[in-house]
Amino acid sequence: MTILIGYVPTPVGDAALEAGLAEAAAHDEAVVVLNSTRRGQHVDTDQIDEDTAAKVLARADALGVRASLDQPEHGADLLEAFTAAVEQYDARMVVLGIRRRSPVGKLVMGSDAQRLLLELDVPILAVKPAR
Repeated sequence: MTILIGYVPTPVGDAALEAGLAEAAAHDEAVVVLNSTRRGQHVDTDQIDEDTAAKVLARADALGVRASLDQPEHGADLLEAFTAAVEQYDARMVVLGIRRRSPVGKLVMGSDAQRLLLELDVPILAVKPAR
């Protein structure tokens, strides 16, 4: 089986990566690091470059975890990218990093993480970065 890790180059993404790699190492499973970018964006700060991708894969290798990187584009709905990746890789689990937000911030802005938690049909490990 495979563990799908949602990754962006932030402390939130790093927390997800570390938790996902630890889970994969503990269960001798492969990981797919999903770094999905918004379709049509000319500049996307969430997209990782080749150097960062190499570092992410090296972190997995150091733990003895088989890892690959997938960078699909998504439209307005990030859920579609995750749903497709779960099916494509037969993921047993998704690991997400989540931000600390106020209840008002969640109400006004919504949350991709919340939609993923509610809509994906596989277990989800949600982690927060250390303060």
